[in-house]
Amino acid sequence: MAKYFDVHPENPQQRTIGSVAESIRSGALVAYPTDSCYALGCQLGNRDGLARIRSIRNLDDRHHFTLVCQDFAQLGQLVQVDNDVFRAIKASTPGSYTFILPATKEVPRQLLHPKKKTVGVRIPDHAVTQALLAELGEPLLSSTLLLPDEPEPLTQGWEIKERLDYLVDIVVDSGDCGTEPTTVIDFSGGEAEIVRRGAGDTTRFE
Repeated sequence: MAKYFDVHPENPQQRTIGSVAESIRSGALVAYPTDSCYALGCQLGNRDGLARIRSIRNLDDRHHFTLVCQDFAQLGQLVQVDNDVFRAIKASTPGSYTFILPATKEVPRQLLHPKKKTVGVRIPDHAVTQALLAELGEPLLSSTLLLPDEPEPLTQGWEIKERLDYLVDIVVDSGDCGTEPTTVIDFSGGEAEIVRRGAGDTTRFE
């Protein structure tokens, strides 16, 4: 049965955030809020957590997982970014964007696209996510909480607890954070390619 934490969306309780972060370090799979919608997250090297996310979402090995970063210092350790791409990303973050880029050797092989060797990265604009990342001191392996055969992600923490009670370890509830996933921009070819239109404005990438 999942632990349930009610967290203030703008002023998250530090003691609760610390408890969640410690559980993640110990192998927990967490459902948590972001600036686009709820997501599933675990520690970067957590193979069991990765397998559980794949199972919950029914994902194949071509799915791009997202590495959620606190800042550009973390992001720069995980992906290869040239100056032009860096400027484009910096102008859009923090925010509801996921950027697909060539991965560095810091990223576990099982997280990479099998042919392209790319990975998704993002820096969210959400107080709870940022507090959790700051407490963790490392990126979070993440995927949108969109269940198979459903058109939209789950939007309420209580509903996530009800439906995924025995599939996740922790539910962090900070209220409704929307149903629109991130906008996905693929920079792996050097130029911006809009893969998915979502919560982030695509104007600057068109």
